[in-house]
Amino acid sequence: MKTTSQLADIGVVGLAVMGQNLALNINDKGFTVAVYNRTSTKVDEFMQGPANGTRIIACHDLKAFTESLQKPRRVMLMVKAGNVVDSFIQQLLPYLEKGDIIIDGGNSLFNDSDRRTQELHQQGILFIGSGVSGGEEGARHGPSLMPGGNKAAWPAIKDIFQSISAQVDGEPCCDWVGNDGAGHYVKMVHNGIEYGDMQLICEAYQMMREGMGLSGDEIQQVFAEWNEGILDSYLIEITRDILKVKEPDGSLLIDHILDTAGQKGTGKWTGMNALELGTPLTLIGEAVFARCLSALKDERVTASRVLPSKATAFTGDKREMIDAVRDALYASKIISYAQGYMLMREAAATYGWQLNYGGIAMMWRGGCIIRSQFLSNIRDAFERDPNLQNLLLDEFFIDAISEALPGWRKAVVKAIEIGVPVPTFSSALSFYDGYRSKRLPANLLQAQRDYFGAHTYERLDKPRGEFFHTNWTGRGGNISASNYDV
Repeated sequence: MKTTSQLADIGVVGLAVMGQNLALNINDKGFTVAVYNRTSTKVDEFMQGPANGTRIIACHDLKAFTESLQKPRRVMLMVKAGNVVDSFIQQLLPYLEKGDIIIDGGNSLFNDSDRRTQELHQQGILFIGSGVSGGEEGARHGPSLMPGGNKAAWPAIKDIFQSISAQVDGEPCCDWVGNDGAGHYVKMVHNGIEYGDMQLICEAYQMMREGMGLSGDEIQQVFAEWNEGILDSYLIEITRDILKVKEPDGSLLIDHILDTAGQKGTGKWTGMNALELGTPLTLIGEAVFARCLSALKDERVTASRVLPSKATAFTGDKREMIDAVRDALYASKIISYAQGYMLMREAAATYGWQLNYGGIAMMWRGGCIIRSQFLSNIRDAFERDPNLQNLLLDEFFIDAISEALPGWRKAVVKAIEIGVPVPTFSSALSFYDGYRSKRLPANLLQAQRDYFGAHTYERLDKPRGEFFHTNWTGRGGNISASNYDV
């Protein structure tokens, strides 16, 4: 632990909710922190309010701010991602020296962190792009931190970062992720998985509320039970708590909230990168599209009046169906993480990163939105086999899927019968069935491509890499199209 000194150990730029709480967290851990905000009154309000009585150093201009920092200067930007980050970097540079460190703790696109790492390295400045997860509570009491960028900066920030991060079983939920944009990439995938987890929980809720007609109190009890078992997680916990909150008239608050979901783009980025890398991130993609569909509120209201459902009412044992929905939620969650890890593996190969997959699970075990008991199982899987090709091939997850599979299928079938949309439950099951299929209909697809575009195909009875073209109509000739793809 650091002792108080005249100069600060680290500076924080940006005093919105995350910046304020991170500064207070750093102060609590015995480090001296300087703060700056573009709007000076924000600094004064912070110092007169939450920071009153702390050792935090208030600064009202960047020159005084940088002069208040020990060398090498460590500056953490907690500002809006995008151009604002670049603007502050340019404003800081005249006051920095070679070897100083700039840390971007916002939700930046990993490509931007790639660029900033390289550009600042050429000017002698060390750049860190760090994912910070956990929201307001995490920032204040211990977030999950995912630093990447210029590894030469890691020794200078390690003590601070690992001290302020969440701790699980005495281990910090923070470690070096990788070079350039690796830290923000892992945070991006984390957020994509978060999109998936939230949508899966919403589909379970919808099945019980609209499909089975359970009351809010009954569903609240179900989530309370689930949080004591294999689904134990922060998101299940807060769902349980949300379903307790009632209006003055006794009705559930949740029933008064408009059903249109917002998003800040990180889930979309994850899906777009998956398309670029050719990774079947189907569940997270469906979770993003579910939010887009929810935004069409007026159209959906109109459609509800004119489009028939031909669905049947729920019949059967409600307790059995609740268990089936739990199985569908758990199995689909496994698929979501398996797909996320597939994407990180492909990214590591493409971008030249050395990612510690078990270590990433450990970083996510505390402080972050997707923290759950489940992540220990992922850590264990990579400890058993550091070169594990896919989580679905680990013995624990093979057994878990096998046990949940009958209920998973039952829940998806019932949802279709009663007309409840379950895009992530069903896409996860389709992915699972596709992944376990020795043979898929892509042979027909390749024949179609060769028919209309002479794109060629490979044969089962010939070595891989040997391509063939058929003159399917007798009119197309024998010339194949080898210079483009569709």
